[in-house]
Amino acid sequence: MSNIPDNNEGKRVSLCCLSPDEIVTTLGLSKRFQGRQIYSWINEKHAEFSQMTNLPLQLRERLISEYQSPLSSHVSDVQSDGSDALKIAVTYPDNAIVEAVILSDGKGRNTACLSSQIGCAMGCAFCRTGTMGLVRNLTAAEIVEQFIHIRRLQPDTSHIVFMGMGEPLANTEQVIRAIEHLHDPDGINISYRRMTISTCGLVPGINTLRERQLPVRLALSLTGANDSKRDILMPINTRYPLREVKEALIAYQKEMKKRITLEYVMMSTVNVSQQDAKDVALFARGLEVVVNLIPYNEAAELPFCTVSNREFESFAHELTRLKVPYTQRLSKGQSINGACGQLAVPLNRS
Repeated sequence: MSNIPDNNEGKRVSLCCLSPDEIVTTLGLSKRFQGRQIYSWINEKHAEFSQMTNLPLQLRERLISEYQSPLSSHVSDVQSDGSDALKIAVTYPDNAIVEAVILSDGKGRNTACLSSQIGCAMGCAFCRTGTMGLVRNLTAAEIVEQFIHIRRLQPDTSHIVFMGMGEPLANTEQVIRAIEHLHDPDGINISYRRMTISTCGLVPGINTLRERQLPVRLALSLTGANDSKRDILMPINTRYPLREVKEALIAYQKEMKKRITLEYVMMSTVNVSQQDAKDVALFARGLEVVVNLIPYNEAAELPFCTVSNREFESFAHELTRLKVPYTQRLSKGQSINGACGQLAVPLNRS
């Protein structure tokens, strides 16, 4: 573990998500083309002011003196599990902290798992982030800054999942703005098809993605496929029950023509019976989906246990029998509390 102090004093401003012209205005630049130069340095090269060598030295020195950095945040902690996962803590000017994770598939593909909120209000019973409550939403710039920090540590990071702290579709406008900025071919240039939004089932947000025709991938955190069980595990289900969620997914898929991932966190004795598998198959009927089976990542403060091998195999066999395609997500980052459902920052609690 590495604790990284922030030695920057004075005004902090984020130039992320600003257009070149907005950068000119924000920094009080005298030459318009310098906005394009700085935009490129931030988004393509993820540089600090001191590295922007095609700017005059006097300008660089002024920017460092007045603003310190083109980012408002800094990386305050880095933890590695030694192989497939790296977790960073990002601290913002109000001292709020989020965690983001770099995941490697072992074949050269690196994925950034970004947070959209500090904490989360959804209260899913099996998720550590939910124990924090919601501190606040992140701005689009604060979301993009996470990715820039990750790119500085792992330059070849090519994929993004919004599966970190928070519910992305409870902060829809800022998440969409961040995605559009991350996609900009003149900037960071991440393909839409390499970005995935995961939601617990906020129907208005799913409808917004469809209405905006945002061609990212969509994942639904399902975890329980009957209302009585899901009401307990995921309280949002009492507001948007499975029938309404499925209707939104059908409309989304009809319009967007994209396969949807159903994420299913598997907890021993809780949601892994053959009847549970039948419920998943029933929910999946009429949708083009793949079920992503996720063995539960245990947390000391939560009462659930991960699925046993026997339970997993029985559940998976039933899905196969019912002709429901599935994949198994390999847990990474457990030793650093960076795996699915494990992100939480107690320091944000007041």
